[in-house]
Amino acid sequence: MEFGWLEVTVAVLFLTIVLGAIWTRGKNWLDPEFWKRYAIIGSSIMFITLIILTFDTLSKVKMGGDRIPSPTAINYKIDYKFDPEKGYYVPVIGPEKELLFGKEFTEDEARELIVKGKLVIQSRACMDCHTLLGNGAYYAPDLTKAWLDPKWEKIMIPATESKTKEEAMVKFLMHPDKYATWTRRMPNLGLDEEEAKAVVAYLKWMAAINTNGFPDHFGESKLVKF
Repeated sequence: MEFGWLEVTVAVLFLTIVLGAIWTRGKNWLDPEFWKRYAIIGSSIMFITLIILTFDTLSKVKMGGDRIPSPTAINYKIDYKFDPEKGYYVPVIGPEKELLFGKEFTEDEARELIVKGKLVIQSRACMDCHTLLGNGAYYAPDLTKAWLDPKWEKIMIPATESKTKEEAMVKFLMHPDKYATWTRRMPNLGLDEEEAKAVVAYLKWMAAINTNGFPDHFGESKLVKF
């Protein structure tokens, strides 16, 4: 059973009131000692709750967990579907394989490629223009779910004369000035083919992360017919 912020808040308030009432029994509410004890109870419960939530968060953001997929997710088809139970869109990984660059990566190989892609993105300061997982700027398109953007199939594959989406992405990343499709043109960052492939792998893996429906409305926009 999953607990949301509302359940946690109610539980903290309930425990504070109940334990505070027990510890302050017999004390007048005008007595400073009454409020002192309530403050100690409330602070202690919130401190313990914070520790529990911290460990719970660490377990959920660990690669290979419920929210953060294993590196080998890049070997599978990644879809994006509305979950009526959660009330937002969630990534769906596999079971159909969709090999990246025609190769099935082992976990170590996939992790190494993803880490390299992340380092390339950091080295080129991509967040000065783009947003990744809620961090960065809004001058250029949000890259959190860039792998799932239908524009790659509808526009960029024909424009780059590519056979696959990842091939089109690599060509675009290496020569964005050559395949400019937006008013705000992406500068040529001097990526070589291996760096571009690593960035594509990172973008595919990032698209498989459950971001609680972020960016907002991407699920609906993905369904727009071009």
